[in-house]
Amino acid sequence: MTAPLPPGSTIGILGGGQLGRMLAVAASRLGLRCHIFEPGAQPPAGDVAAATTTAGYDDGPALEAFARQVDIVTYEFENIPTAALDRIEALCPIRPGREALRVSQDRLTEKTWLTGLGLKTAPFAEITDLPSLTAALQDMGTPAILKTRRFGYDGKGQVRIDRPDQAAAALEELQGAPAILEGFVPFTAEISVIAARGADGQVAAFDPGENTHRDGILRTTKVPATLPKRGVTDAVLIAANILNALDYVGVLGVELFVTPQGLIVNEIAPRVHNSGHWTQNGCTVDQFEQHIRAIAGWPLGDGTRFADVTMENLIGDEIDRTAELARDPACALHLYGKRDTKPGRKMGHVNRVARP
Repeated sequence: MTAPLPPGSTIGILGGGQLGRMLAVAASRLGLRCHIFEPGAQPPAGDVAAATTTAGYDDGPALEAFARQVDIVTYEFENIPTAALDRIEALCPIRPGREALRVSQDRLTEKTWLTGLGLKTAPFAEITDLPSLTAALQDMGTPAILKTRRFGYDGKGQVRIDRPDQAAAALEELQGAPAILEGFVPFTAEISVIAARGADGQVAAFDPGENTHRDGILRTTKVPATLPKRGVTDAVLIAANILNALDYVGVLGVELFVTPQGLIVNEIAPRVHNSGHWTQNGCTVDQFEQHIRAIAGWPLGDGTRFADVTMENLIGDEIDRTAELARDPACALHLYGKRDTKPGRKMGHVNRVARP
């Protein structure tokens, strides 16, 4: 294990969205500086970082200059081109490591990897054309979800198929992108575990949160989740299994379906996660500080929950509720500083705190 980064060191963050912003704020509390690399102009994370590089992930010289100015690199989203990572890693370590990105960037690779660990997932099949989709639907039945293997998020890149005769239209909607078909899982709840693994192999997990989605976008996460004690233990053990198998350093999100037959892994996210925002006001050390501690080689913090929290995303023009929410003494506001309000865009979130 390498020596912990001392205060004054610089962490490079690939991606300048709200997750990068909140990572930079957490790092600053520990006396660490952040340098954002983001293709888009005026990213939210740039408002709170020590430095920002505005360049594309195909800009080799900019990537190399960035890597030379930081002590370690992390990321706020998964879909970073491999070539960009090659340029950076030649000059600076990347945490979490490349294996986590390889697994999570492709849904088929991810599902295959998870089942190889002995974990349960929804039934799935690789889809290359209409005959393979027709055969998969015949095998696993409907309803089923056809998804792009890469680049899907917040309900994008997926089509629900309720009848076999919808197969051709669903395939056409994905416009030829490599695809995977996932069978329907009858679940009673969706939960997520936010867990961390340090450079020394120490693992710590936050309490599972119970998620509610609408239109493919996470709307709320509440803790404690409606889950028996055995279910909490099983969820944490699953997350720890994944962290150790990846030799992971940092925070990871694991989404799970609660079913009568036990927990089924939906997907993993090798980064801080929207469903972990409740930790900002429910724990002494939140998910963002925990990630910074892990990648910087510091000891992991105490993520014990001291309050019941419901996190609510502010989507699109819901940002206009800011004044109303600011008057509520139970609400902690977290706004992302995004300049343009768009339908379906996450503009901030609010944590409603109820101390037990």
